[in-house]
Amino acid sequence: MAQSQKLVLKQQQQLRMTPQLYQAIKIMSLPLLELRDTIQQELEKNPALEVVEENSLVSLDDTGRRTSEEQEYFENTSDPGYIKVQGANSREDAHRKFIEGVLTRPESLHEHLLWQLRLQPISPEEFRIGEYLIRNLDEHGFHIEEPETLLLNLDIEGYPLKSPERQNSQEKLTVVNRVKQMIQGFDPVGTCTRDYREAITVQIALHPDPLPMAKEIVENHLEQLEREKYKEIARSMRLSVKQVMEVKEFLREFDPFPGRNFSTEQPRYVIPDVMVKVHEGELVIVLNDEDIPVLGINSFYASIQDHEEQYKQKELKRFVKNGVHEARWFINSIRRRSQTLLKVCKAIVEFQRDFFRKGSKYLVPLSLKDIAAEIGVHEATVSRVTNGKYIQTEWGIFELKYFFTNPVSGSGRFSKEGVKQMIREIIEEEGSNKRLTDQKIGEVLETKGVRIARRTIAKYRKELDIMSSHHR
Repeated sequence: MAQSQKLVLKQQQQLRMTPQLYQAIKIMSLPLLELRDTIQQELEKNPALEVVEENSLVSLDDTGRRTSEEQEYFENTSDPGYIKVQGANSREDAHRKFIEGVLTRPESLHEHLLWQLRLQPISPEEFRIGEYLIRNLDEHGFHIEEPETLLLNLDIEGYPLKSPERQNSQEKLTVVNRVKQMIQGFDPVGTCTRDYREAITVQIALHPDPLPMAKEIVENHLEQLEREKYKEIARSMRLSVKQVMEVKEFLREFDPFPGRNFSTEQPRYVIPDVMVKVHEGELVIVLNDEDIPVLGINSFYASIQDHEEQYKQKELKRFVKNGVHEARWFINSIRRRSQTLLKVCKAIVEFQRDFFRKGSKYLVPLSLKDIAAEIGVHEATVSRVTNGKYIQTEWGIFELKYFFTNPVSGSGRFSKEGVKQMIREIIEEEGSNKRLTDQKIGEVLETKGVRIARRTIAKYRKELDIMSSHHR
């Protein structure tokens, strides 16, 4: 039986992603600093948009006038942009101010080691080997690639170390190992090593008064020591438990990751979008809009649009109409962002009321779905409006996403973040001679109504960047 084909009219609704809608969604997700930059860009792009009232301390409407700080900066550069007559003493003062005002950055691990390498009385060949060894280190001071493999194929003084004209393989490795051992003794001691075990071993070897058996315990029984299997170690090495404990205390002096103090990661500064204060026993929510200027439609463009019949140029009409339309859409998008952010924060404060009054350990489980249902929006909107935004509380500044936390398995009324803070408090309260194991921490938590596995406690402790009882 042949199938017939026919035309069918079907009506359906579709949401098209217009440039204005995309802009509104993007504005909804912008943190305060990025929103400020976006407003500045829009002011420069759209002449129909203007600042009606400037709330921010730093004006977004750059009129080209130099502040005293800017003027001082340009005076102290080689090209101030204008001529100013000054005496010799004045020029020296300006030069000194410029040198003192130069921005600096922290010294990296590689730079610190290379500086020490340049001070060593070694041959150019050994210096280049040392340079390659240092460049091959990661942020912790460990080898990225095996140094022997890397350096045996390295071109030194025009020909490779592995060439027949050079020394035999053993002599080549001797040179590499000699330079490597020299770098291991640089500050910080223990870099240019394979892993944390070798880093500790090097630090023990270079210690002025090393404890006997410490090196052997690190090389052969470090995992048992971390698991606090003191009796097993004592039995294997024919030592007393007291001697093993002495080695454990001795190892606390060393850093298993010697290069981490030279991290070049720059601090990240944030401005809270919302503040929650306790005023006369009530929680008060304040939207931080001081850095956001009050925007409006340029009066000249508004008058043209209102009396556009007086203008016969179609291109002018179109330009003015589009500019005013985009300006109004932009202003409404910023207003919707503020309104939605305020609604979300009110709902979060209501759900997490105990946190804002008592602290982090009173954080309760909360999901995006809970907030979305409370304020009547989609979960994606809640996710978007909380992304990268911060709230200032009595207990510090937190990202809004911090308040969305899953319940701990087997205990629905305790959140993961709340339990983590309880673990932190338990460890902080332990005495100097009473370092609680994860098992003991679990027993204390159980008295508070929280029952979780020891491995979960270990996981949370690591997320808090707290070492095991062995290392504390």
